[in-house]
Amino acid sequence: MSLEPLIISDLACRRGDRLLFEGVSFRVDPGGALHLEGPNGSGKSSLMRILAGLLPAAAGQVSGGGVRGFLGHDVALKPRQRLGAELAHWARLDDGLARLPAAMVAMNVAALADVPCRHLSSGQRRRAGLARVLASGAELWLLDEPTAGLDSASAALLAAAMAAHRAGGGMVVAAVHGDIGLANPQRLVLG
Repeated sequence: MSLEPLIISDLACRRGDRLLFEGVSFRVDPGGALHLEGPNGSGKSSLMRILAGLLPAAAGQVSGGGVRGFLGHDVALKPRQRLGAELAHWARLDDGLARLPAAMVAMNVAALADVPCRHLSSGQRRRAGLARVLASGAELWLLDEPTAGLDSASAALLAAAMAAHRAGGGMVVAAVHGDIGLANPQRLVLG
């Protein structure tokens, strides 16, 4: 794991003519976590996408944090592919094939490996997306409302995975609307 902290300095985000936020600064050290909070439309998902490198910032700087694993609202799974094959595709891209079986067990999707993705429930799709992040080997997990669609048992699996990731020096930034099982996170409120 990288021991390089994530440092955000004076970040601003503009979507169209609307300034969502400006002057956002924070630091997440190895083993740390941040809850990103705020009402709908405050820019939480946009900030997550900036941190993932999927959206340019209007101003400011993002540095450090190592390799990023991102889980957005939509889990990119091809409907006709079997889940195991789809996750293996992404794991190959992330050099994570060796980590994939443990990630699938950790998120309780191993038994679904032969199921076409179109037959997965929203909670199963969410757990599959989380397994993809776990298998990536990323130092920084960027999780946008990771418990959306999860039952309490699945949320507990996520909490255990995040705790293990942080214990190994990994970092978690999560956009949330409540407690997701992260112990002692920093908090940043947008809006």
